[in-house]
Amino acid sequence: MTSSDLHVALFPQTIIWGDKTANISSLEKAAESLHPDTDLLIIPETFSTGFPSGDKESIRPLAERNTGETIDAVKRIAAKFNIAIAGSFIADTGGSLYNRAFVIEPSGEETFADKRHLFTMAGEHKSFSHGYDRLSVRFRGWNIAMVVCYDIRFPVWCRNRANEYDLLIAVANWPKVRVNAWRQLLIARAIENEAYVCGVDCSGTDSNGYEYDGCSLALDFKGKEINVEGPSVEIPSSHDLMPPIIYANLSKDKLESFRQKFPAWKDADSFKLI
Repeated sequence: MTSSDLHVALFPQTIIWGDKTANISSLEKAAESLHPDTDLLIIPETFSTGFPSGDKESIRPLAERNTGETIDAVKRIAAKFNIAIAGSFIADTGGSLYNRAFVIEPSGEETFADKRHLFTMAGEHKSFSHGYDRLSVRFRGWNIAMVVCYDIRFPVWCRNRANEYDLLIAVANWPKVRVNAWRQLLIARAIENEAYVCGVDCSGTDSNGYEYDGCSLALDFKGKEINVEGPSVEIPSSHDLMPPIIYANLSKDKLESFRQKFPAWKDADSFKLI
């Protein structure tokens, strides 16, 4: 173990759709059970509500500002357990709704960015506005980028130009019926970008009856799984037993060594997003 390692925990949370109190409670219970060396806890997309369905006005009651119940709770938990927490929530800014990614550090430092690619097949574009910037943050010596669910299908948006990130996080509500695509896309993003990739999906059944199996992967820069399952998380009442937390130790030394030995990133095409 070196000081440049990043210890990551992936929590494939069973989401109770529309129940913020229960979902925030399960997050805190998971944080309490974490290995003490954990630096970063990654949770699913829209973890406090589940992925919403319906028109904009029916979704609006679930939305919050960056200073609302969800982020306030995440800040409290991050500080209490000295970890950073990455996920997304439903945000309301100026009357527009966003699927907003966040990284909250134990110091209270916060970084936000809104989902770029809205899932048109589920009508997300009819209720939400899209973002323009990919989340980027430096935490404990690591450059981290983050995308949300459908974003992972778009390699240009995820492209790691000149090794600008060491770790790409993807958080999702990705149904079981399409989980093979989720797995393969995460692997492809790791290989083509010569970076670690951590993808966290939720588990449970949503309000439309879609099932989620919690498929969550930690991948190295060659696309190989480095998952280590921890114990299941016991949650009282309706949650019963959560899926196991997944742990991964990410090595900066190994990453930099591989990039030097196989510098495919130097031959990448230049481009500009418009």
